Amino acid sequence: MTRLTFQQACVAAIAEEMRRDRDVFVMGEDIGAFGGPLKSNDGLWDEFGGQGRVIDTPISEGTFVGAAVGAAMQGKRPVVDLMFLEFLALVTQQFGLDAGAMHYYSGGAIAVPMVMRAKYGVGPFHGHAYDFHSWLQNVPGVKIVAPSNPSDAKGLMRSAIRDNNPVLFLEHMALYHAGKAEVPDDPEFSVPLGKAAVARLGRDVTLVASALMTKRALAAADALAEEGLSAEVVDLRTIVPLDEETILDSVRKTGRLVVVSEAIRTGGSHNEIVSVVAERAFYALRAPVIRVAPPRVPVPFHRDLEKAYLPDADAIADAVRSLLRPEEAA
Repeated sequence: MTRLTFQQACVAAIAEEMRRDRDVFVMGEDIGAFGGPLKSNDGLWDEFGGQGRVIDTPISEGTFVGAAVGAAMQGKRPVVDLMFLEFLALVTQQFGLDAGAMHYYSGGAIAVPMVMRAKYGVGPFHGHAYDFHSWLQNVPGVKIVAPSNPSDAKGLMRSAIRDNNPVLFLEHMALYHAGKAEVPDDPEFSVPLGKAAVARLGRDVTLVASALMTKRALAAADALAEEGLSAEVVDLRTIVPLDEETILDSVRKTGRLVVVSEAIRTGGSHNEIVSVVAERAFYALRAPVIRVAPPRVPVPFHRDLEKAYLPDADAIADAVRSLLRPEEAA
């Protein structure tokens, strides 16, 4: 085991896969000697730049993502750094409609094994915070991954690189350099795509979240435990495909569901979780489902407004109290 930050865990997985498989290469803006935004590719240029496997691209997202799609169709495994998730609109055609559908268009003859990394989220860095991953939820063939800790970041990155489908890999900026955690050294360590984790066991309510919201859900569960309320926390890890069974098993046990997301409340991917539970576990519910998510407004820049915009542990705990102690709700 080695103690790594979230950022270091991502880079470690990419480096190990590049050593294992010469078809793996990276490309994106400023990923050469500069090391990428927030050091997202730190050290890769030093080891692989001389091999032509770290491609520092011009500022043309559609061009280099499109090139990666073509390379993947020819058997390569590109890992593309989009920089920030708010640039997703610039590459939706290439990554979503082209890469996602190619397997279907070709009758299964062509695979597009590529990873597109994107940083996002309200945190210590101002700007580029938008969480637009929900846009790709409706695109067949695309997978979406959102780790909450360094160990899962490494294991999921390896699985994403080895997967034969295009994968959007979300990297929350509030988690990027937020301390180190134990990460397995095993070069074969992986976390399967499409499998959620029960981060905390509980009996009274299920909290479902991903990335930073998992951390805040766990903090809320700690606070609720001091009041005698027991919250189970499900860390999605993979948003598409969704691990419906883990969510349903938890809801059938607790009878209550609070879904927490950093995506805008209207139309966000968290609403799919609500739909699945309504369809498959409605009679297990003992209270209405609650969504805790930002309002449908632009992400603010001022720190005080950021705090008002983004759900925190208190907001999550209040949502739980409104279900378990409705007589106290204002």
